[in-house]
Amino acid sequence: MSTDTNATRSPTLEMVAAEAGVSRATVSRVVNGSPKVTAEVTAIVNDAIARLNYVPNRVARSLASRRTDVIALIVPESTSTVFADPFFAPVVRGVARALSDTDYTLNLLIASETRPQKTRRYLLGGNVDGALVVSHHAEDHSYVGLGSKLPIVFGGRPINPETFDSYFVDVDNVHSARTATEHLLSLGRRNLATIAGRQDMPAGIDRLAGWRESVRAAGLDASLTEIGDFSQSSGAEAMERLLARGEPIDAVFVANDQMAAGAIQLLQARGFSVPGDVAVVGYDDDTFASTLTPPLTTIHQPSVDFGATMAELLVRLIAGEEVPRRTLIPTRLILRASA
Repeated sequence: MSTDTNATRSPTLEMVAAEAGVSRATVSRVVNGSPKVTAEVTAIVNDAIARLNYVPNRVARSLASRRTDVIALIVPESTSTVFADPFFAPVVRGVARALSDTDYTLNLLIASETRPQKTRRYLLGGNVDGALVVSHHAEDHSYVGLGSKLPIVFGGRPINPETFDSYFVDVDNVHSARTATEHLLSLGRRNLATIAGRQDMPAGIDRLAGWRESVRAAGLDASLTEIGDFSQSSGAEAMERLLARGEPIDAVFVANDQMAAGAIQLLQARGFSVPGDVAVVGYDDDTFASTLTPPLTTIHQPSVDFGATMAELLVRLIAGEEVPRRTLIPTRLILRASA
């Protein structure tokens, strides 16, 4: 009794070639997306692939092309920060959206706080085709120089001189902070304070710089400054320190919405009305902004587009295309009831 071996065997490249009436090499070129095959022959081969339910051997393809079809998203933060901060989730959604129509698989790596070299070894070990790095810090040198060995796109401008030639996506934090501050000035507020973000991160540095530029341009005192770490509790603590100075404050620009939430709660607990006594503007337009009482006036940072743009640039970079080293995503002021 004869058996149909094709019925029990997984389809092979040779079987697809026989079905399509072309060479094995031609099928391989089609599977690997080579532009050297005509559209007519590509259609014939793809029809044969569909009829046989052929699935390319990704391991073999990887060995032959030295490609993994994997992109790493690196977040050099603690696990608690990543899952508590509403900034990261939409960035990941944006990255996933941009990669959904590609062959790339996304690996999320929360980098070790104590052993960053472990992540570096992974990246250079042939495990990924490229990497996205979000939320990097001044003291974090684990990715410096990797751009010469692996395609990398950073989220946020480089802070270390060694990475000034990196590819990065960012918003204009200085301009956005000026926009927020000038809105407070337009309301007639003249005793302005700020709760700045971490000064080892570009966003913290640039948003403080923008606030200072606008306050000084208005001929006002720019000394009412406290620093937080972008967490809600640090916003409350920084607001407490500002009030303890005993100087009049009628407006506060806060470097992110989480700290703004903490600041507003502290102000209200101390008997100040928002915005009656103190107007508050935040930054990010995340879930904190619309759920606060009063709802928060803030700078909208399009985090989903931020992540998608990073991923799109990296895919093009891996493909050998020329891409801009500096890409800025526009922001806008969202007016609500806090200012």
